[in-house]
Formats: sequence, structure tokens, C-alpha cells
Amino acid sequence: MNKAKPVPQGFRTVTPHLVIKGCAEAIDWYKKAFGAEEIMRMPGPGGGIMHAEVRIGDSVVMMAEEFPGMSKAPKTLGGSPVTIHLYVENVDQSFERATKAGAQVLMPVTDMFWGDRYGSLSDPYGHHWSIATHKEDVSPEECARRGAEAMKQMGKG
Repeated sequence: MNKAKPVPQGFRTVTPHLVIKGCAEAIDWYKKAFGAEEIMRMPGPGGGIMHAEVRIGDSVVMMAEEFPGMSKAPKTLGGSPVTIHLYVENVDQSFERATKAGAQVLMPVTDMFWGDRYGSLSDPYGHHWSIATHKEDVSPEECARRGAEAMKQMGKG
């Protein structure tokens, strides 16, 4: 018998696992909004999805239906303290695709002091996503200088 890899083929060492009210609908939405590719889905009791996996870019995102007493979705909790970060080739196109699919803009796409073109949104299921394209490598010293200047500018507004 072959020894299994500690991290399965196609996964990263950190893999988001989303709890969603309406998981089947969410899979379709992630396909439309982020170009997700469905890998698998396992039905659970009562017709919900016990476990599903999609691939977005080079990463797997696992998801499951909310199960009372076990897990709660952001909509049940009244929001999410977690943001899933997605690096893409063209942030403006990806952001537009997601908003056309029904994502709510939390922060419009903007060139940021740390070297990314970056924006954030909320999907219809309450999960927060930031989307970015890395445009410039910035040294820690320059990032700190630019960050301080950005905070000063924000304080004026």
C-alpha cells in the first residue's frame, strides 16, 4: 500500500472551509462570480450538502451546509470576522465579474500602499472576500512610510 501524502494532491497547507446556508446555490454562485470549478459534493441528511470542494485558481475551497449544533453560517451569526484573500491576474475584471454576479462592494478596487491593487466585497452568503493583483514589490521600510502617509491622509478625510 502506498503511503498517503500528509497534504493531499491539489491542496495547500491552509484550506478555507466555508459553512453556508444554501451550499448548492453557493457553489453555482462561486462558479459564476469567481470561475470556480466544482470538484465534488457529498449530500447530507435532509438534502443539504455535508461536504463539497471547489477549485478557485490553484486552491481548493471546502464548504458545507450549516448544521444546527455543529456549525453556523455567517448569515446566522450576523456577519463574518474572516476575509478570504484571492490573488488574480486582473483584479478589476475579477471584481467586476463578482459584483455583476451579486457581490456587495465593501471597498472599491484601489491601488494600495503595500503594492497591491485591492478591493473587498461580501458574497450573498455573508462571506467576505478581498481580491487583489500584486503590482509592485515594496520593501518593509517603504511600506511603513507609505502606510503612515496613507493613515495621515485618512485622518484628514
